[in-house]
Amino acid sequence: MQMAAVITPEAKLAELGLALPQLPAPGGNYVAAKRVGALVYLSGVISTGANGVITGTAGADRSIEDGYAAARSCALTQLAVLKRELGSLDSIAEVLTVNGYVNAAPGFGDSPAVINGASDLLVRVFGEAGRHVRAALGVSALPRNALVEVQMTVRVKEP
Repeated sequence: MQMAAVITPEAKLAELGLALPQLPAPGGNYVAAKRVGALVYLSGVISTGANGVITGTAGADRSIEDGYAAARSCALTQLAVLKRELGSLDSIAEVLTVNGYVNAAPGFGDSPAVINGASDLLVRVFGEAGRHVRAALGVSALPRNALVEVQMTVRVKEP
């Protein structure tokens, strides 16, 4: 019987045509990640792309699709933080939580569809280990007028 080849998370990203972004410095008096035992708590990151911060308000000047792409960019940034902290994405046992915040117009009820951009990417990269519990909230403002912010917690593999 032949064993199936295991695709690493980084190989999966490459297969998807995605690269991890450069990390910005924290915007205040906090750290990007804090490890406590097998858990890594990640600070929130705002949506960024090649041209800087992805800004706007879902339900006003930005669509669900724009928000989905912005949430996906947040997940990529979080993976870049994890790679810096852990040395490799192979160290991740599972994604536990995702908290997503959408800069939303009053009455915008599709924040879950926006945050699916992060959730879908994590499941594509990690398979079942990428499934997580989450919150998807619409808020009246985010730092630097960002469209999306995502915070995560992961569990790392035991040595």
